[in-house]
Amino acid sequence: MGSRYGGLKQMDSMGLSGETLMDYSIFDAIKAGFRKVIFIIRHDFEKDFKKVFSKERFSNQIDVDYVFQSLDKIPKQFTLNAARKKPWGAGHALLMAKDIIKEPFAVINADDFYGKESFQIVANFLLNCDLNASNYCMAGYKIGNTLSEMGGVNRAICTTNDDKTLKNIDEYKNIENKNGIIQNVNSDETVSIFDYNAITSMNFWGFTPVFMRDAEIVFNDFLEENINNLEAECHIPYMVKKLIEQNKAKIYIKDTDSKWIGITWIKDKPTVMQAIKSKVEAGEYPNNLWKI
Repeated sequence: MGSRYGGLKQMDSMGLSGETLMDYSIFDAIKAGFRKVIFIIRHDFEKDFKKVFSKERFSNQIDVDYVFQSLDKIPKQFTLNAARKKPWGAGHALLMAKDIIKEPFAVINADDFYGKESFQIVANFLLNCDLNASNYCMAGYKIGNTLSEMGGVNRAICTTNDDKTLKNIDEYKNIENKNGIIQNVNSDETVSIFDYNAITSMNFWGFTPVFMRDAEIVFNDFLEENINNLEAECHIPYMVKKLIEQNKAKIYIKDTDSKWIGITWIKDKPTVMQAIKSKVEAGEYPNNLWKI
């Protein structure tokens, strides 16, 4: 088995003209009607990141802004443990943008390829949502469309209510397809089997600004319990799960048949590049995304 993929994956070239996976997400977002992108980054790679993802890169097709995540950006009542090195997680990162988000918005990972259908589905939900309500959405992928041929992947498996809202979300580690059976081995040596169509979250969410208010409260509660836990991270599924438990959120699952593409293992990269190449050759994307 190969080693897991590290580094700043969001800046790796994958397309025929040097495009990154994030370029394809932004291109799909523009086509779906999004008009602004906010990059949440760390100060330690700001210069290198902006060199690649400058405001001019996207040919003025979308407004661009940057916000920064750092360990010390926590509420004043908490004292940062000097030994803490690990970032607080994607939930904390999202809160860095709370002061500049005034409209319905989508959240994605920077280093995943989600497919144009998913952007259109989430955009349609946000276009018709109530700004003042705590009704949100999640692009629901079939787990069989999100696996790697090179090794196990970690996935957040979802269960739903009768009205197709999210009931629960739990992470399982090292899921892989073994001879046509999608499974993993749990820490207690038991085996979990998953249907190909089981819904998984790939961290593609649609929120209103109300979410930021409630997520901030969840993060404060998280810090109460974990301020001196050097490894604890507050991720968006954790925030969502807490808000559902408190009856403060409804997450509508929006099913997508899109095939997720991403790099978990080093050996995934050639497969991803070939998949992108095939989409360009099929006319789904231009050879150069940002050439006017």
